[in-house]
Parts: sequence; C-alpha cells; structure tokens
Amino acid sequence: MDQHETQTTLKSGALAYQKKMRNPFYFWFGMLIKLPSAVFWGLRLKALDAEKCVVTLPYSWRTQNPFKSIYFAAMAGAGELSTGALCQLVISDIGKFSMLVVDFRAEYFKKANQSINFTCVQGQELFQLLRSIPVGETGKLTMVSTGRNRQEEEVARLYVTWSFKRKA
Repeated sequence: MDQHETQTTLKSGALAYQKKMRNPFYFWFGMLIKLPSAVFWGLRLKALDAEKCVVTLPYSWRTQNPFKSIYFAAMAGAGELSTGALCQLVISDIGKFSMLVVDFRAEYFKKANQSINFTCVQGQELFQLLRSIPVGETGKLTMVSTGRNRQEEEVARLYVTWSFKRKA
C-alpha cells in the first residue's frame, strides 16, 4: 500500500464516525445536543470523507436577515461545521486530541439568497498535521471553507484556524 492510499483509507474509528454523521437522525440528534443552532438553521451534511466535508445551509426564514440574504452567523456556523466535522473524522482515525477554534476570518463576495454548500477539502493536509504532533504538543491549521450557490458561484470564503493538542 503506498502513502497516498494509507492517508485516504479510513480506519474503523473514522468509518464509525462517518457512518454516524451520514445518518440523518444521528446527525440531527448530535447537533441538537452539541450545536442546537445547526438544527435551527437546518444545516445538512452532504458529504464527509477523508478528503472533504460539504455542509448545506438552506435559504429560509430561519437563516434570513432583514436584507433578504442569509445571515452571516448562519454562514459562519455552516463553514465552521464543514471544517470541524472533517477534524473530528480525522481525529477519530488518529488518536485523542483536544481541539479549539483560535481564529476566524470571513470574506463575502455575493449576496446569499439561495441555499449554499460550504466545502472544506483539506483532509489530507489535516491527516499529515495530526500524525506529526507528538503527545502533549500542539499544532495549528487554518482550514478554508468555500461557500457556493447552486450556480457554483463563490458566495463566501471562511478561514477557521483550529488548534490541536495531542493527549496521551
């Protein structure tokens, strides 16, 4: 097995996490307990694998601001979830870590007046970073989540910096 195959082949812990997150009921219940705003906004997990995570944010009265576009906080939540779910998937494959958002930045390019898919494609980079962190040490990674509408036009780009500390 070559190095690329090793990085993209998920082990049992990650496969179990992936299966749970892909189950709509488990995802809904997990979000209700851990992130209730995700349930209120109607976030959906569209894809989650070793390479990427895609989260869909609907355009509805729950996500709308007074200017008839999606509220920036709902987009921030969807973007963070697309990076965080990918982090959790990789961590479930590698070992015990604590993780924390230490920086967040956003750019908005177009009015968000329809459903938006937020995609993070840094799975491989995350695998490499987390494998390199020794026990008791920390590492950081700025993950990018790109929000696109149905026409594939870029609406927003969110930069979420995660800090990871490997536990024994």
